[in-house]
Amino acid sequence: MLDILYQDDALIAVNKPAGLAVHRSKMVGNAEEFLIDLLREQVGGTTYLAHRLDRATSGVLLVARSAEIAAALGEQFMGRDVHKQYLAVVRGWPEPETALIDYPLPGSRETGPRRDARTRYQRLATVEVPIALGRYPQQRYALVLAEPETGRFRQIRKHMAHIHHPIIGDCQHGRGDHNRLYKQYFSCHRMLLHAWRLRFLHPVSQSPVLIQAPLDAEFQALLDRFDWKPDAT
Repeated sequence: MLDILYQDDALIAVNKPAGLAVHRSKMVGNAEEFLIDLLREQVGGTTYLAHRLDRATSGVLLVARSAEIAAALGEQFMGRDVHKQYLAVVRGWPEPETALIDYPLPGSRETGPRRDARTRYQRLATVEVPIALGRYPQQRYALVLAEPETGRFRQIRKHMAHIHHPIIGDCQHGRGDHNRLYKQYFSCHRMLLHAWRLRFLHPVSQSPVLIQAPLDAEFQALLDRFDWKPDAT
């Protein structure tokens, strides 16, 4: 069963598990389960995706109950009126602690002309672990709050890699040696990027809505191990 965070006659908010594709596409093929199909079976009736999350990313995903609501939510996303907050674990300690990454990215997948792309980040917590890797006897990692102002394909993943602080578990844009370290020492086998909070206006009532998705057990266990508490910052 999918974890439903919010539900009414207009829309549903789901806590998408890491590793579950949202819908069929050329990238994931058809020989697996998809969130939109599972949700349709769970709640009944029609469902329309209001936005997307990468298969490797977990967290808040909005689904509309009609094409009209999906279009209204889509306008908010396109108009950059939806406030998105992600939690990520990255290699190293980003400096400065708070900054705006302004680096154009392709508008779709990996091809096409580059378009403006901006992500604000805030370093929430740090840790140094006594594990040797390469020429360093200790490794530094940080918990980051990322707030994308635009919505390009894999924007946060690409932006954090661009400033040389890739997200742990990112197989396409990250560091394989650090990904393997987390699997071996911390039993962490997922990409550590989570769509934590989503703030928008309800398309029917126009009331502000804030939805927060709890972390899964694997991500939360890592925060507990490092004594990281994002809510306390």
